[in-house]
Amino acid sequence: ANLVILPKELAFDFLLFCQRNPKPCPLLEVSDPGCMDLRRFAPNSDIRTDLPKYCVYKHGVMTDEVVDIKDYWRDDLVTFLLGCSFSFEDALQNAGLRIRHLDEGKNVPMYQTNIPCDAAGVFSGNMVVSMRPFSPADAILASVITSRYPNVHGSPVHIGDPDAIGIADISKPNYGDAVTIRPGEIPVFWACGVTPQNVLLASKPAFAITHAPGHMFITDRRNDTL
Repeated sequence: ANLVILPKELAFDFLLFCQRNPKPCPLLEVSDPGCMDLRRFAPNSDIRTDLPKYCVYKHGVMTDEVVDIKDYWRDDLVTFLLGCSFSFEDALQNAGLRIRHLDEGKNVPMYQTNIPCDAAGVFSGNMVVSMRPFSPADAILASVITSRYPNVHGSPVHIGDPDAIGIADISKPNYGDAVTIRPGEIPVFWACGVTPQNVLLASKPAFAITHAPGHMFITDRRNDTL
């Protein structure tokens, strides 16, 4: 799952942002201020240490990348857990679809787009998408399968021409790694939980913490229960 941690004073604005933008920000759980475990999705967890890597932002600038956030923890911090598209990849594989970034041993490619999110309070910005290439027939199947998982971004937001959503060069993702797109394949784009990081860069809150792209939180829930 994707992670956003904000001071309590910004929590309502971000909660409203998630409600207005359920595709990129499918909300799974929200903690009480200062609470370090996620009681519904991972009881007895420690959100300060249980991710492999975190990004720390101050006034819209990423100032640190760390393996734990103990030194940054405060009693007024609220944790938001958001669904992640990695959770539907199991269902795609069970249907016989190949996931290119897994086959190539890479992180999924992620791109900034020109698709605007609905603003809420201090938060506004454009959507980030993840991309997986498929044949046209497999793209349709992938769309049908992922539509069953709205809590982890659901169906694609765009299929085909990357330029139509503001991606000038698909070989140069903003986050993650480029993957091979073979002849006859088309790119399929899903809303991505890195969107909040793009929004933080645009909205410039005084303080925020997120997961590092590709370094998500592992919950106690099975993918097929989402």
